[in-house]
Amino acid sequence: MRNKLYGNVAIDGPAGAGKSTAARLLAQKLGYLYIDTGAMYRALTWKALHQGIDLADDRQLVALAEATTIRLENTAAGTVKVYCDSEEITAAIRQETVSHHVSTVARVPGVRRRLVELQRQMAASNRVVMDGRDIGTNVLPEAPYKFFLTASLEERARRRYHELIASGRPVDLETIKEEIRRRDAQDSQREVDPLQPAPDAVIIDTTNMRVEEVVAKLLELIQTHHGVNATASER
Repeated sequence: MRNKLYGNVAIDGPAGAGKSTAARLLAQKLGYLYIDTGAMYRALTWKALHQGIDLADDRQLVALAEATTIRLENTAAGTVKVYCDSEEITAAIRQETVSHHVSTVARVPGVRRRLVELQRQMAASNRVVMDGRDIGTNVLPEAPYKFFLTASLEERARRRYHELIASGRPVDLETIKEEIRRRDAQDSQREVDPLQPAPDAVIIDTTNMRVEEVVAKLLELIQTHHGVNATASER
């Protein structure tokens, strides 16, 4: 499978739907570069907080985005390292304070323009699996494979809860549920590039699916669609 070129894959969905894990595993199976766009917004949020920038000041946030270098590195182990201005911040961007503020930073049009520019440059190879909240609708609207992963609020909160508990952080399930509900509202109601499925995206409810089942479904849909396109082009 690694020798085949299917084209870029866009995966969108709300927090906790499992898109990042599924996208990373899918990229491994395809031999593609995995691009976690959410990590890029988290990196900028981390830097803004680290520098004490007023998150209500759009002008400062845009200037910060334009002056910041963000790099993602796929490792042989299948993980993704995140660098901000040459400093590795992979673990730091998962802190709760970053999670709480990332939607505020991501809503700024100038910030989104800058990061989308970087994301499109990364996708120029036509061999990427990119996940986020506006990939199929805005970043890669021409991607031949578009998916929107979703799950119930309760299931998404439960997944996040177990993820944080496993990392040794004391958390409260109801608090996590409320945080996800707030992020859903911010992401879906923002004026620029709101969270929503692309018109031609395949919607997959992962509530009762293991990640391995989700990846298998994505691969099946890509291969089936590729076969249909190949047959049509040969006529």
